[in-house]
Amino acid sequence: MTQHQQLQRRLGVWDATAIGLGSMLGAGVFVVFSPATALAGNLLMVSVVIAGAVAYCNAVASAQLAARYPASGGSYVYGRKQLGEWPGFIAGWGFVTGKTASCAAMALTFGHYVAPDYATAVAIAAVAVLTGVNLLGITRTALLTRILLGLVLATLAFVAAASIIGPHPAGSSPGGAPVGSAWGILPAAGLMFFAFAGYARIATLGEEVKNPTRTIPRAIMAALAAAFAIYVVLALLLLSHLSPSQLAESASPLLEAVTHSQFRAGTPLVQAGAAAACLGALLALITGVGRTTMAMARERDLPTALARVGGPHTVPFVAELTVAAVVIVLLLTADVMTVVGFSSFGVLLYYAVTNAAAFTLAERPGSAPKWLNATGLAGCLILAVTLPPASVLGMIFVLASGVAGRWLALRLRKPQTATAR
Repeated sequence: MTQHQQLQRRLGVWDATAIGLGSMLGAGVFVVFSPATALAGNLLMVSVVIAGAVAYCNAVASAQLAARYPASGGSYVYGRKQLGEWPGFIAGWGFVTGKTASCAAMALTFGHYVAPDYATAVAIAAVAVLTGVNLLGITRTALLTRILLGLVLATLAFVAAASIIGPHPAGSSPGGAPVGSAWGILPAAGLMFFAFAGYARIATLGEEVKNPTRTIPRAIMAALAAAFAIYVVLALLLLSHLSPSQLAESASPLLEAVTHSQFRAGTPLVQAGAAAACLGALLALITGVGRTTMAMARERDLPTALARVGGPHTVPFVAELTVAAVVIVLLLTADVMTVVGFSSFGVLLYYAVTNAAAFTLAERPGSAPKWLNATGLAGCLILAVTLPPASVLGMIFVLASGVAGRWLALRLRKPQTATAR
């Protein structure tokens, strides 16, 4: 069996929590409320609670498995260990492909906030710089994540203050044009869940966390609790400050909330906070996708060269550079914002495998009963199939392509193995 160089354990609870929270408070917090409100209307809070409940089930399952298998790769590793190679591959492939598209979307969003006329060039520069930060080692990644997270939290606090103190905008009365319906609650919850899914990054860094059996569960639950509280407060404030129709139609709801307040002079701060959020989410995404790619390469589900670890800072540099290259190609050749929708389906499938794997564990703490894993599995599948059909069909095609590619690789590998014997 090929021996691979191991990553070094350098992250504590605070670092791991910051990476997870930074992912959950990425660019999504500045835009996700609009499409979710368009689907659920005044019932947005129901969608937030459903998404938070499913995310809690997934977080418990992730914490159980990460403590038992403290290696890079997250649910790709858990699926292989507990369910078999194919479920693990489906989880890993869904994560890598979906989140790679998300990387491109985050980079492009950053470009639009910073320099709309040169969005693609700025996006490519951001990918290059953040990949360079990752190559300097995981401690540099954690440090930059903490700095960006501080900027985002300050921005969100400012938006909250503006929504509470500032006057309500004209036309924000309940008599505005109705939007959404009860039928939109579940699709809206699927979108909100995408915003909660950042704690997966903590699990994918399992090989770089100190005392993982203790650190990973604490970091996952702390990051999720903080993100849930922030999303609930923001949803309540936005619904009270803007009418559902205004919230649904706005491309930048947090920016609009400040614009319609006494603190409209602070709009540049919100723009800067959104840019910081994009960078923080992009940094965590590149890190997580690179580690999962490395884990899949170790098992020969991707080219083995991607498993190489080295350099002065002991990082998976081949995987990191490859992910960056693919993201840049997407930025240059595709309309990324139209394809990122299928990422939600991939993430939900990823966590469905997580819950299924956790369900098979014989030893479990009292806080993680089997029924919670079953609830998480059912919740993920329900939210996945209720997403817009285009997103579902797009991700099914991508998953089918990956499955076909792996099947073909296995078929070609068997004759070579027989010849070697």
